[in-house]
Amino acid sequence: MATPTAGTGAEQDQYWPLPKFYFSVDIGEYTDLPFQEVSGLDIETEAIEYRHGNSPAMSAIKMPGMFKFSDVTLKKGVFSTDNDFYDWISTISLNTFERVTVVVKLLDENGTPAVTWTLLNAFPLKVTPTDMNSQSSEAGIETIVFAHEGLTATVD
Repeated sequence: MATPTAGTGAEQDQYWPLPKFYFSVDIGEYTDLPFQEVSGLDIETEAIEYRHGNSPAMSAIKMPGMFKFSDVTLKKGVFSTDNDFYDWISTISLNTFERVTVVVKLLDENGTPAVTWTLLNAFPLKVTPTDMNSQSSEAGIETIVFAHEGLTATVD
């Protein structure tokens, strides 16, 4: 892990964290898709509690168990000629859907991937259209939620 060092401001300037607003998303064969937000890149380990019967301790021990992965949510603007998410989720039928790899890349100031998260065997769970409000002047945002069977993170 890179940690800042004491010294002059010039020495510390190399330790700025990456901004979270410059990222790229690839879904299957489609690359550099324009999403507004990505969330849910979580990995969690379940805790297993165990105590054998002749243990003198009056408590259980905890061990790491299986990994759990959160569903990943992607948000993007609504465009008049774009119905791809709805077309895609409507093709799912009793586990006959082709699963895809989803890659999320956090980019540095040069547009080079600095951190890459890869979702394995992903498929869409839910598509949510934009909410509508006659008194709002915000852009319409639709959401797609992916389930997946594994998440890897690599620092490039």
